[in-house]
Amino acid sequence: MTLDIPNLKDGGTIEDFDQRLRDEANEDFADIVAEEPTSKTQIIAIYGKGGIGKSFTLANLSHMMAEQGKRVLLIGCDPKSDTTSLLFGGKACPTIIETSTKKKLAGEEVAIGDVCFKRGGVFAMELGGPEVGRGCGGRGIIHGFELLEKLGFHDWDFDYVLLDFLGDVVCGGFGLPIARDMAQKVILVASNDLQSLYVANNVCSAVEYFRKLGGNVGVAGLVINKDDGSGEAAAFAKEVDIPVLAAIPQDDDLRKKSANYQIVGTMESQWGQLFADLGMEVAGAPPVRPTPLDQDGLLGLFDASETGGNVVLEPATDMDMRGKNAKPKVSLEVIYDDV
Repeated sequence: MTLDIPNLKDGGTIEDFDQRLRDEANEDFADIVAEEPTSKTQIIAIYGKGGIGKSFTLANLSHMMAEQGKRVLLIGCDPKSDTTSLLFGGKACPTIIETSTKKKLAGEEVAIGDVCFKRGGVFAMELGGPEVGRGCGGRGIIHGFELLEKLGFHDWDFDYVLLDFLGDVVCGGFGLPIARDMAQKVILVASNDLQSLYVANNVCSAVEYFRKLGGNVGVAGLVINKDDGSGEAAAFAKEVDIPVLAAIPQDDDLRKKSANYQIVGTMESQWGQLFADLGMEVAGAPPVRPTPLDQDGLLGLFDASETGGNVVLEPATDMDMRGKNAKPKVSLEVIYDDV
């Protein structure tokens, strides 16, 4: 699938292009049979709400995969550049965007060693993003991947490439793996709260939209982080028809180790088996086509008294909007008192 631009040289018009997109979007493509990815390298995009624990999950997952003998590349695609922090003991590695800018000003080329670093067998890098108010984060993601291609991304030899994407933002740059079929599958990270499941549902909607346009990316499953056992995330997974790959408990030991940048994705840790099992699930879970919920369906997963799901919308009136400036309008209706 390609997101091309209108070709006006051959007599086409913007209207023709727009109608073609509409026709494609309305076409009901048959589901693609779920099966194991056939290419050697599995490129997996991980999405979730900011602060939900994607970086914690991915740092430990990638470390465990490397411990299991896999070649793993972890790429942070969040402007906060926090994906690799836990992996590198809290140290911030130079981002691709930042390094590219400095090298360009110096008239130099970016080399692999400038942006990619190793620990515990994991290769990791951060795309980064612009300074606050000075650019578009999504465009920064696109620029970062363009530079990776120049560095030879398609020739690199890895078993897994894990992409850590912010799920809150819906602009094109952050939807790149789904829109351009860059990844074979998507994994969602969420917990038992409405906002994280709202973001997960949005990603499912994006996957479904591009499947209708002929895309092949599917959702491999959900990782429940900070699981308190209340069950909303598991209910969500069941409703949208995706599997739960792992449930990472809400545990004080995990919280402290994460806060102290300690890796628990190793068999030397009491949590090692949890991440070993998650690694097996991530490797084998096929991409499936989800069935995203509407807003009422999402609210229905929670007790209405907790979410406000039983609120009734009351339409406002013109008099309400005018407040103290409200004046009765002269009616144009003709009333006959006597016939």
